[in-house]
Amino acid sequence: MNKDFKLNDKVIMKKQHACGTNLWTITRDGVDIKIKCANCGREVMLDRLEFMRKLKKVIKLEKTES
Repeated sequence: MNKDFKLNDKVIMKKQHACGTNLWTITRDGVDIKIKCANCGREVMLDRLEFMRKLKKVIKLEKTES
């Protein structure tokens, strides 16, 4: 599975958040990864290794030119 991701990509984590969703948006990419819950807006910062362990799937965002 390809686990390449970048800023503003949607990701699905292995476990659900307390609000009931497992869909998150990447808001910071670096040594630490910051993700924001798509349902309640809660932000969580994880180190890269922990994030890669908990990551299930990356949903790429299509760039539209205008």
